[in-house]
Amino acid sequence: VLQKGLKENFADAQVSVVDCPDLTGEPFNFPAKGICGKPRIADVGGVPYLIPLVQKEKVYDLNRVAKDIELPGAFILGAGAASSKVLGINAEFIPIVQTKSEKKPAVNGSYIAQINPADKGCLLEKYSSKYSDCEFGLLANLYASEGQPGKVIEVKANGRTGELNFVSCLRQTLEKHYGEKPVGMGGTFIIQKGKAKIHVMPPEFSTCPLNTDEDVNNWLKFFEMKAPLICQPVIVSRDPGFDLRLEHTHCFSHHGEGGHYHQDTSPDSVQYLGYFQPAELLFRIDRPQETHLVGRD
Repeated sequence: VLQKGLKENFADAQVSVVDCPDLTGEPFNFPAKGICGKPRIADVGGVPYLIPLVQKEKVYDLNRVAKDIELPGAFILGAGAASSKVLGINAEFIPIVQTKSEKKPAVNGSYIAQINPADKGCLLEKYSSKYSDCEFGLLANLYASEGQPGKVIEVKANGRTGELNFVSCLRQTLEKHYGEKPVGMGGTFIIQKGKAKIHVMPPEFSTCPLNTDEDVNNWLKFFEMKAPLICQPVIVSRDPGFDLRLEHTHCFSHHGEGGHYHQDTSPDSVQYLGYFQPAELLFRIDRPQETHLVGRD
């Protein structure tokens, strides 16, 4: 299904089932070996807690989320917002956490991407270099598993010929094929060659309401960042009525760049390599009572 859809948007695409590579190795350096074992997705909070105006009291903990999704000790990947309570500012959160279990403390391999006050560029930092908690704020889309080795879906796509970004192409392909039946996936992929359009939220929350996508885009800071970028996507093909964010991908690198992935900007030369696992369960945590569809790109 995925290969057929990707070939409509990329010059070359190959999808196969392989053994998950050891994700503790380069370039991932994750605290868990794989993305297998009781795979599940959690959609926590939501964009309405950020816009039109921020609700700073919305703070969550990944160790608590792991318990809420009935998988204490889960290995969690995904995309979210940092806790302004901890950082004192607004920033992108790239969660990579082996949550705590009865036997072991949490291992936090997460990153934060913020606007560098010195030069207004991107400042990417290892979360654990400054903080010892597992908190985040406002919203997150998370893929969780036991972090075990096992069979995964390997996706290779080179040379983008269509308009859709890599993640949207995967999601829309699933939606087209499975229709009413929601299919969720998570994992990791690398943009191996090329460049990508990435945003980083500004350190100050907007004091005037952000009521349209145009307002949001004017507030965000956009960058062109270079490969290799290691990305954590969370995808659900269709919302079964839980007010989900259907796709959300954050990325980090070992050259100081990272944030929220939008699209590659070098379609001819871009190369994607990803490892995905379909999720068995979906959890909706702290769903906003008042909602809208602004700012979900």
